Amino acid sequence: MKRLIALAVTLMISTSALGQSAPVAGKDYRAINPAQPVSGNQIEVLEFFSYACPHCDEFEPLLNSWLASKPEGVSFRHVPAIFNKRMIPQAKLYYALEETGNLSRLHPKVYDAIHRKGKRLADRDEIMDWASAQDIDMKKFEAAYDSFSVGNKTQRAMQLARNYRIPGTPYLIVNGKYLTGPGMMLKSGGRGVDAQRFVYVLNTLIEMER
Repeated sequence: MKRLIALAVTLMISTSALGQSAPVAGKDYRAINPAQPVSGNQIEVLEFFSYACPHCDEFEPLLNSWLASKPEGVSFRHVPAIFNKRMIPQAKLYYALEETGNLSRLHPKVYDAIHRKGKRLADRDEIMDWASAQDIDMKKFEAAYDSFSVGNKTQRAMQLARNYRIPGTPYLIVNGKYLTGPGMMLKSGGRGVDAQRFVYVLNTLIEMER
């Protein structure tokens, strides 16, 4: 099903600029004030997400389709959104998967576990129980989960959410200057995300940073 959704989204993206009006500040995006520093020479796009968020799960096919054809000179990074202590275990799960080289394979499986298989993955014990069934080196995974490095990245993610004043999930930040998200571009009547509009706005914000 997700492959069919991704295919449909890809077809929509290919015609995303047709008939689109210019992005409207305060409606399609919000300027970050003050703008935050970014590193590197590429235009940086961050996605603030939560594994437990159903909207983030629904957003994945659209995000993945955009990533498959994102503009040149753009770097992308997921950032676990942390608004309270309850969100820390899943943020550490993300960074432990990243540190052990399992992120690309298991990132979508975390969403599946929570939203289709009824797993909560709300604390360390639940996370370790799930991870033990994923064909990974558990000693390395546990060590990474409890490491200073993962703890430091988690604290950094928490600070980023504060700096950008992230109101929820999913939201994207373009080069430290603009906040946008699929929830800002709903179809008339609120019937789902206008995928064409979202991709057009995101790519336009990127071009504004060229």
